[in-house]
Amino acid sequence: MAAVADLKPVYLISGSDRPKIRLVVERLRNRFDDGAVEVLRAAEHGGDDAVAACNALGLFGGERRLVIVEGVDTWKAPEAKIVTEYLKSPAPTTVLALLGEEVKKDSALAKACAKSGDVLLYEAPRKRDLPGWVAKQFEQLGTRADRDACVALVEMVGEEPERLRSEIEKLSTWSGGEPVTSEDVRLLASLSAETSVFALSDAWGRRDTAAALGAVESLLERSGTRELPRLVALLAGHVNRVRACQRLAEEGVRPRDAAPKLKVHPFAAEKAFAHAANFAPDELDRAVVRLADLDLALKGNSRLAGELELERAVVEVTAPPR
Repeated sequence: MAAVADLKPVYLISGSDRPKIRLVVERLRNRFDDGAVEVLRAAEHGGDDAVAACNALGLFGGERRLVIVEGVDTWKAPEAKIVTEYLKSPAPTTVLALLGEEVKKDSALAKACAKSGDVLLYEAPRKRDLPGWVAKQFEQLGTRADRDACVALVEMVGEEPERLRSEIEKLSTWSGGEPVTSEDVRLLASLSAETSVFALSDAWGRRDTAAALGAVESLLERSGTRELPRLVALLAGHVNRVRACQRLAEEGVRPRDAAPKLKVHPFAAEKAFAHAANFAPDELDRAVVRLADLDLALKGNSRLAGELELERAVVEVTAPPR
């Protein structure tokens, strides 16, 4: 059996920068077929189980396989020793990925992994470095964000990297390739449990009219009427993205493969595909036209109050067909 090409037998991935670790693991998983990846939890599976999974043959015998074990810092010395012994002669077509938050660099397991493969440590940035870290996260998603926007995001969301990364992914998706500004952050970023514009798009995608109107009310309380045109533009952009996903789904394209085509993060593509399943093609076409009419109304083509125009349009594009 040939060795797994350009990958090492084992990777020990540890640290407090959970978004970075998640990205590294995601890239590693993408090197393998879905059916060739096995995920174990150290709290439920000991070293014997991990080694057995590594030595198990795949469906077609010599296929490349990836075994991921989460939380290995909970293993006691005997469990870790079983794996270190395995690493002296690892399975040639299996890659073992060991994940943990606080694995000591001088531990026997870390030393064995360093000898047979790689030890990757990713620590969360210090508070003063967070704006720069946020900017790099945007860059990874192909989006530019000025320093004021990065500082504002940290102030609004907090210092926890996982929450920051989640908001960064949302902002990058909504920006549609345009630079993210501090004004975008103030409008779109979540404030603890407060409703954000994403609550509106999610409610629309679920066809939950009551939730959509509730999201509109919360957004108006936060930002007033001055942001209405931008809010409508963001919702229209999401509807157009859902239309594109619907067409890709008809062609047999999977969400994960559609993400690069749409220039969005995989989680955004999966959500858009899910929303697309709730609408007929002609409904999405009508929603685009209705939101374009709403945009004109908010720019002076109607004598009705902007809030009323928005609420009427949201009801029309969200409500299930009679």
